[in-house]
Amino acid sequence: MDFQTSVKTCLTQKYATFAGRASRSEFWWFILAYFVGALIALLLGRIVYLLYVLALIVPTTSAGWRRLQDTGRPGWYILVPVGFSLFTMLLSPAPMADPMAPGGMGGMGLMAILGIVQLILAILYIYWLTRPSEPETNTYGPPPQA
Repeated sequence: MDFQTSVKTCLTQKYATFAGRASRSEFWWFILAYFVGALIALLLGRIVYLLYVLALIVPTTSAGWRRLQDTGRPGWYILVPVGFSLFTMLLSPAPMADPMAPGGMGGMGLMAILGIVQLILAILYIYWLTRPSEPETNTYGPPPQA
């Protein structure tokens, strides 16, 4: 699957489709397009970036869900790093917080631990998402058209 077909498939045909499987090329081309768009949105401002992320959280999650199913893993596993990232963002201190204030170092320690856990999760999920497709029909359906 090429770049344009992948983006078109994920944004129009399978926007919120969590059933089935997604090939490596479908997933990774879409993720590349997502990150390029995110960089452009970030350059345009925080509000534009926030709207961009909110608009694409469903198709990005569904593409990861289908990709995990393509490798034989339950798709809901994609919710672990997504949920953990949201949890970490909620706990993150204000940007102008003084780390030397009383109790500030404890917050930094917590954020360091959460960052290490997030790094480990990222490595694990990148490994899973780069695995080859199961060549035969699995629990989640027939192999995707490449």
